[in-house]
Amino acid sequence: MQTGDEYEIFLVSLPGLEPALCDEARGLGFAGVRIVPGGVALRGGWPEVWRANLWLRGATRVLVRVGEFRAFHLAQLDKRARRFPWGDFLRADVPVRVEASCKASKIYHAGAAAQRVARAISEELGAPVVEGADEGAVRVMLRIDDNLCTLSLDTSGAPLHKRGHKQAMGKAPLRETMAAMFLRQCGYSGGETVLDPMCGSGTFAIEAAEIAAGLAPGRTRGFAFEQFAGTDAGAWAAMRAEGAAARDPGLVFHGCDRDAGAVRMAGENAERAGVAAWCSFTRMPFADVEPPEGPPGLVMVNPPYGARIGNKKLLYGLYAALGGVLKARFAGWRVGLVTSEGGLAKATGLPFKPPGAPVAHGGIKVKLYRTAPLGS
Repeated sequence: MQTGDEYEIFLVSLPGLEPALCDEARGLGFAGVRIVPGGVALRGGWPEVWRANLWLRGATRVLVRVGEFRAFHLAQLDKRARRFPWGDFLRADVPVRVEASCKASKIYHAGAAAQRVARAISEELGAPVVEGADEGAVRVMLRIDDNLCTLSLDTSGAPLHKRGHKQAMGKAPLRETMAAMFLRQCGYSGGETVLDPMCGSGTFAIEAAEIAAGLAPGRTRGFAFEQFAGTDAGAWAAMRAEGAAARDPGLVFHGCDRDAGAVRMAGENAERAGVAAWCSFTRMPFADVEPPEGPPGLVMVNPPYGARIGNKKLLYGLYAALGGVLKARFAGWRVGLVTSEGGLAKATGLPFKPPGAPVAHGGIKVKLYRTAPLGS
């Protein structure tokens, strides 16, 4: 592995959030950024791979394409996989898991293809091969499409929404990757306060505080690339340290919830994330929420919806009451609301713009509904 080598880097995205992720990657200065099926592609060397894992808030995973060749039958795949320079990327003492997919190719059995590549790695490099879920194993991905075999490595390991500091979660928590991209789509960039009147485990407020403090989302977790051959541990440690250096945002980020357990969890999560000094979580029903002192900001809320509550009449009443509170008290604030049904958003009576693309969340599709500043 040479630090100066350049590769195609693929950012896996939640479907529907590709444009927001593309915008984020461009904003961070990555090169050759473009939307492709399933995510966003860019080009760069290993430092860009590290930086993508450390800094991108919207990516699910970061994959790097390390090689390709043509193969028309399993024997040919076996031969070419054995000739591939695995030692440039993988270590003999780190376990490997191989996954394969086949499309429109002479080789059509994905399981057999994965076995050939796994055996090649095992016998040529000496690395142990494992099957099934194992977060300690490096994931090698083989894609065979029109007889072209593409080899990629999962450089992330655990999915990137696992920031490393959220342990306490309520029911149906919003993934951090989703929360960050919804904040971005609402125009949030760290210069204003955010308030969540139904905060649950505090995801919106904590993500907003991290963005405002200039903290990298991956600063406290490990990554698969740390186990790759030739990773410059010193250079990576320096990059991680930069991502953990906070600046005082001069703002407070607010969360309220009627559930005392949720408020406690949110506070604990903010403490682990290192942003507790800039977060305030209060036990309070949304009907009692008042805007904090200072200029207007952004209300972000992920109310109950869909399968999470059975009685739809109660839900419509809840949304109408929420809209009433925001219209009466939050003049000048923008609102971002996540829900699975347009009818529920409409019940708030808020002047929403056309919603964003549907995004899969916990087996249902949700959309982001946004307003301009209320009363404007």
